[in-house]
Amino acid sequence: MKIWYNYLPYLSWILKKNKIIGPKAYIDLDVCRSNLSAIKKRIGDIKLLCVIKANGYGHGAVQIAKSIENFKNVQFAVFSFEEALELRNANIQNDILVFSRMQSQYIKLADENNITLNISAIEDIDEINSYFLLNGSCPRYHLKFDTGMTRLGFDLTDASMIYGNLNKNIVKYLEGVYTHFATADEGNLSYAIRQLNNFKKVVEKADEYGIKFKNIHCSNSGAIINIKDSYFNMVRVGMLLYGALPSNEVKDNIGIKPVMSFYGSIVNVRKVKKGTHISYGGVYKSTSETNIGVIQTGFADGFPRPWYKDGYVNYKGKNYKIAGRVCMDQLMIDFGKTIPIVGEDVLFFGENEFGQIKVETIAESINSTAYVLLTSIGGRTKYIYINQ
Repeated sequence: MKIWYNYLPYLSWILKKNKIIGPKAYIDLDVCRSNLSAIKKRIGDIKLLCVIKANGYGHGAVQIAKSIENFKNVQFAVFSFEEALELRNANIQNDILVFSRMQSQYIKLADENNITLNISAIEDIDEINSYFLLNGSCPRYHLKFDTGMTRLGFDLTDASMIYGNLNKNIVKYLEGVYTHFATADEGNLSYAIRQLNNFKKVVEKADEYGIKFKNIHCSNSGAIINIKDSYFNMVRVGMLLYGALPSNEVKDNIGIKPVMSFYGSIVNVRKVKKGTHISYGGVYKSTSETNIGVIQTGFADGFPRPWYKDGYVNYKGKNYKIAGRVCMDQLMIDFGKTIPIVGEDVLFFGENEFGQIKVETIAESINSTAYVLLTSIGGRTKYIYINQ
């Protein structure tokens, strides 16, 4: 009987030899579409700037864009120009705004590919004006003002100078104006309200120069829930689209669900005695005879290493504790008396028919954010798209 027990994991491996072994991210595009519908229900008939930078927050920018490109009033935003070109090369036709500081070498490509640029410094205005004088046209652009993030953007006190420098050659290519909240996802919204009021003044100042904006936006995922007065005629949505809340201080999830479910494969199981040290440093010691499973996923694949202290995975509806430090390529799980089947998967975060582990729960436990955890998924992770 003991011999049979020892060979059981290897027999299971043979039976499941055709299964993908290793880290897997299942991306449910139906859930993404459902999340977008829930967001649209909250904001009403307002334009949506869907943020799919950083490879769609780790979900796959092209696949996410294709899944929602036909929704009414949907535009896209990315950070880098290369991300915008990736979407255009995938035949995404929606408007695309690039958030990064404008770089002169990309102006021509932006003009040729109908990509909208971010203008956030006086030198940027000079650059596109020079391009217009040489070519008779220039890319569309949004003006960005810094209202308190202290990142990119014109100073509020320079609004008159900026509007005055937009000559008739380039003002017709002006598509929008925006700013970025620093604290819209926090419990205390006083700073965000101050930013909003300053932004309103900037928008109103444009009237003195006869400038009208097609798109006015400052609302992000936190503000969609917390600051309805920030909607204007366009809102930006990032984290909510992917089914996670932007912070633990935002409580109303408006009916969203996680788009990604992250799994790893059981590749080995062994019974160990009480007092056995497990993984690097031997910081975990079994308190009784137990079954230790080896999962083929590590921090190089995006698994959050600090989660080992209090963390767990879900296997067939039950949570099991992580046993010791997470390795680069693997991690160990204390299954207790349960004998898991080699070749089957454990759920790291997301949800399935057995249960759910929220990425927000992990983020809060390790003093991180859902943004960090989702965009860290990679390495050897296989992406599997369902309901395309």
